[in-house]
Amino acid sequence: MKIAVTGSIATDHLMSFPGRFADQLIADQLHKVSLSFLVDDLVLRRGGVAANIAFGMAQLGLRPVLLGAVGADFADYRSWLERHGVDCESVHVSEVAHTARFVCTTDTDMCQIASFYAGAMSEARNIELSPVAQRLGGLDLVLVSANDPEAMIRHSGECRERGYAFVADPSQQLARMDGADVIGLIEGADYLMTNDYEKSLLQSKAGLTDEQLLDRVKVRVTTLGKHGAEIAGRDFGTIHVPIAREIQAVDPTGVGDGFRAGFFAALSWGLGLERAAQVGSLLATLVLETVGTQEYDVRRDLFVKRLAESYGDAAAEDVRPHLLP
Repeated sequence: MKIAVTGSIATDHLMSFPGRFADQLIADQLHKVSLSFLVDDLVLRRGGVAANIAFGMAQLGLRPVLLGAVGADFADYRSWLERHGVDCESVHVSEVAHTARFVCTTDTDMCQIASFYAGAMSEARNIELSPVAQRLGGLDLVLVSANDPEAMIRHSGECRERGYAFVADPSQQLARMDGADVIGLIEGADYLMTNDYEKSLLQSKAGLTDEQLLDRVKVRVTTLGKHGAEIAGRDFGTIHVPIAREIQAVDPTGVGDGFRAGFFAALSWGLGLERAAQVGSLLATLVLETVGTQEYDVRRDLFVKRLAESYGDAAAEDVRPHLLP
């Protein structure tokens, strides 16, 4: 299956605060917050939504095409991704801007405060999908994930125009979009990916009920944190998939990206929606158990074992033939 993953490519600056953000917030003073958190550590990692998703897919044996805009400082990161099976030939390199930066602090409750510097990402609006499709001999699926908002709307519009199946995954960029932008992004999507808060925000901005949302997209996938994931479609009832068993939560950064990578990898294998969400949940758990978004390995026997522990032997046996030794 030929999958293009569009979205942000960034360097993550990850810090840990040995306390709770909630304890530092005064309810009647939120309009003038001025806080600085003394952190215990600083770790620099490779990140960005599209790069994280592409890395996860490659860990499961796919060769996804990464589409995004970076700076000239991308050379080492490119080598890392290519060594791990990601096609970076169509990544746009800016002549003037640096690769985007994500700066995030996590507290002991796994709550996060973060900032994102776009940098070269603003040039993603200049990327066209058609040359990629010509190079590959077609595209089976395009993931339109968090990116420069104009790029996201352009990509989904081109997918509709050229008949490419696509995933609308607005994520944190919903904050930068109005109702018209939201409709322009999701209209005609084969899949809509959000968490539960993003779903509510999207519907509020676009003025859509649950039923009206499914008039515009074929399948809605909503992650629910510790409550798992919910899948709804036009032609089937709601499917609920619980989270996979975890060993120890370490860092939630990139967990949603891991879910998306596993979900669409499993669909590319020909598995059903429920099984895809189970694979996505386990991959998300591997991300949760490591610091950094691309620091985990998928080892077939261990992955299958953990899948069986969480979802049963039938799930494990369905997935085993698709994993590389």
